Amino acid sequence: MKNLIEAARALAQWVHTITRRQKLAVTIGARWMWECYGPDGVLKWREEYDNLVVTLGRNALLDNTFNAAAVAVTWYVGLKNTGTPAAADSMGSHATWTENTTYDEASRPAWTKNGAASAGAMSNSSSKAVFTMSGTTTIYGGFLSSNNTKGGITGTLFGAGDFSASRAVLDNDVLNVQVDLSITSS
Repeated sequence: MKNLIEAARALAQWVHTITRRQKLAVTIGARWMWECYGPDGVLKWREEYDNLVVTLGRNALLDNTFNAAAVAVTWYVGLKNTGTPAAADSMGSHATWTENTTYDEASRPAWTKNGAASAGAMSNSSSKAVFTMSGTTTIYGGFLSSNNTKGGITGTLFGAGDFSASRAVLDNDVLNVQVDLSITSS
């Protein structure tokens, strides 16, 4: 009888351990919403897409949450030229794409969040990043970086993504950029 009780306890412990070790799938996402206005204030186009959160971006998120590491407090929005982002990209090494700096602002505009995260999400919808174009160019997408230096190659790259097709912009067009970040589980 004693062995049966010990076996039952061992089985209960094993079931408890297996239950505790179940994995929870988590998705980290960034949804970009762009609006382009002409100098006359008329909406020229609107585009939305989801972007890749690169390995360094995921690491920064984990370090800030679980490792109490000193990470960027402010993120900045950048414009990108042609080329597909890759998970291994960093600000110093993204061989398939370059930054587009054809805008009047002296630095990359800040991604100014609305407030604390709620329901697993946060956004800059109340304070969109704004670019005033300084010439005719083609924009292919955008990225989030911890460095505001226009054309800079240091800091942490959080993620980057592309439009469904390239977008032409003209001198004095204004781009308003909203980035919604989310973490969901399944």
